[in-house]
Amino acid sequence: MCMQSTHDHHYYSDWKRCRALYELAVSQPSLDMPELLWKGYIDFEIEEGEGDKARALYERLLERTGHVKVWISFAQFEGTEIGKGVKETRTIFQRSYDRLKEEGLKEERVLLLDAWRVFEKTKGDSSGVSNVEAKMPKRIKKKRMQIDEDTGTELGWEEYFDYHFPDDEGAASNNLKILEMAAKWKQAQIAESDSDSDSDSD
Repeated sequence: MCMQSTHDHHYYSDWKRCRALYELAVSQPSLDMPELLWKGYIDFEIEEGEGDKARALYERLLERTGHVKVWISFAQFEGTEIGKGVKETRTIFQRSYDRLKEEGLKEERVLLLDAWRVFEKTKGDSSGVSNVEAKMPKRIKKKRMQIDEDTGTELGWEEYFDYHFPDDEGAASNNLKILEMAAKWKQAQIAESDSDSDSDSD
């Protein structure tokens, strides 16, 4: 009914009723194919020229799901005529990249970076492309042991691909430096304590 109303509004200009129906539908706790309903609602607001309302819907949807496709769609929306432009598009891409990084979702980060790079090549500039490409990961082939979940029996080695991101390596390097500094400090404290003990024995 709600999806049909999206088409009806073109004939009856009953956009208020259409918006109310969408709002009622997305407020339901359980929905069949909710992603289609949210997309329909967002597309409706875009067709009506309501950029702020569409933007607010994206933010509400992201409170429910942090799916990479929603982030990409949101960023691409900001790059359209009704959006806020290139700067805001980059802000959304960066927000989503940081969120996916926090959640450890490597394959999703790759999908996001691919979409971001396409945007920079079509609507951005060379520095934007360079910035995104600097974030692109290396794909590394690894091996891991397969384990039978029921019996715990080893089933043999399997090959898989992992992604190493430059900014992850930087964070790991910083952590190592902190650990090294802590170890050196501890050694210095031990040496100083030993020195004090020797002085006391004299």
